[in-house]
Amino acid sequence: MKNYNNISEKDGHDLVKTARLVVTKFLKDGTKIKLAKEFTNNFSFKSGVFVTLNNNQGLRGCIGYPLPDKLLFNALEDAAVSAATKDPRFVPVKYNELDSITFEVTVLTSPKTIIVNKPEEYLSQIKVGRDGLIVKHGFYSGLLLPQVPVEYGWNEEEFLEHTCEKAGLPRNYWKNSESEIQKFEGIVFKEEKPNGPIIKEVL
Repeated sequence: MKNYNNISEKDGHDLVKTARLVVTKFLKDGTKIKLAKEFTNNFSFKSGVFVTLNNNQGLRGCIGYPLPDKLLFNALEDAAVSAATKDPRFVPVKYNELDSITFEVTVLTSPKTIIVNKPEEYLSQIKVGRDGLIVKHGFYSGLLLPQVPVEYGWNEEEFLEHTCEKAGLPRNYWKNSESEIQKFEGIVFKEEKPNGPIIKEVL
């Protein structure tokens, strides 16, 4: 059975194309497409997934599911529509914007809590270009995907600081003994340009 470890470049192509089709149909008439049986069969395993939309100004929307609570084809469909219409940082995407937006799909491994004896050990337990991070403290939680620190040129400490900020916490809260730090890995597939060739991103 297919899982995170054997996702092919063709699978990545299908995931990104389907994310675009789902959003296009939803923005056009408010309905969801009926996914092909071959697609649903191929991605009937539980996985976290994020869908990211970018335009020439930068990020246009990003929503996803960090935990493998849904079958991937369901999670992809929901995340794609939500990235386009429900990201609270942006106004909803309009149908006529789609030709200027690139689609990106990140399939995730399950998050694992990093166990350390002292906070400084986190720096050697995470790796920029491989790991995504989740910081939790009380009711606060923030997540950054593996590609984010690469795009901004952050080191491991800066990555931790920005993930704390994403959670609404002070930057140094990764050093707080009551904070929980989790890491996960991701496979990233994206359009090189709107409606263009789809590539597997090397982080």
